[in-house]
Amino acid sequence: MNYPEAEIHRLIKIALGEDIGSGDITSQMLVPETTGLRAKIVAKADGVICGLRAVADVYDALFEGVVVKALCHDGDRVFAGDVIARVEGPARAVLAGERVALNILCRLSGIATATDKFSKLLDDTGCQVLDTRKTTPGMRMAEKYAVATGGGGNHRLGLWDMILIKENHIEAAGGIRRALEKIYSEGLPDVPVEIEVKNLEELEIALEFPLDRIMLDNFTPDSIKKAVAIREKTGKVVPFEASGGITLENCRSFAEAGVEFISSGSLTHSVKALDISMIAGERY
Repeated sequence: MNYPEAEIHRLIKIALGEDIGSGDITSQMLVPETTGLRAKIVAKADGVICGLRAVADVYDALFEGVVVKALCHDGDRVFAGDVIARVEGPARAVLAGERVALNILCRLSGIATATDKFSKLLDDTGCQVLDTRKTTPGMRMAEKYAVATGGGGNHRLGLWDMILIKENHIEAAGGIRRALEKIYSEGLPDVPVEIEVKNLEELEIALEFPLDRIMLDNFTPDSIKKAVAIREKTGKVVPFEASGGITLENCRSFAEAGVEFISSGSLTHSVKALDISMIAGERY
């Protein structure tokens, strides 16, 4: 996934507006307008960096005279103490943009780091971790970019680019068979179709239809193995996605049970931001 420039620019505009408001009164009172400042952005924990371009975008939006020099790239692994970028320019501008730049960088790097941990645990299983729609409002593309940077895959971007029939849809439609018959009543849709099943009986019905993916919701690794055996008997090659109750501690057991994908909302909705700070250096 490419860097979501348009969304980041919208986000920066909102973030600078809410943070600076009518002006940075502390800097205006303490820092002469003509003072310049050199600062460095330092990782205070190990992780995977994501969002460095957003730091430069923050300062471009704030003041043209600030120069940001990245010392690594999105997707690079860093360690506590590493200097990942240098910032130089008018001191008031450097200080005014600090929090917004770090908020975005820390958030996206935290997501990339969490995704990388999942990806490493799933290495050699043939299974990929996916994100979900449990994203921060207004930051979906940015957070999905961070997942991709960390080695994960992107599930649907929104409600428009994939048909995902979940439990509430099935209930409202009058059952899983009725829901699928309705979806395919006029032939194959022009977007991928996935359905969520909660037991093996629903799975057997789902396998009668030309689905692009089947989500095994809250299945255990043992029940996934049974689902894989049922799929093998049908000769179908539809990929399986496991979802629900999956953590770093148990994700490999789900992958080894035979699913092609694991989805985890935790990548975006409850991730811990990577600890990164800006440290002021030489004044000039």
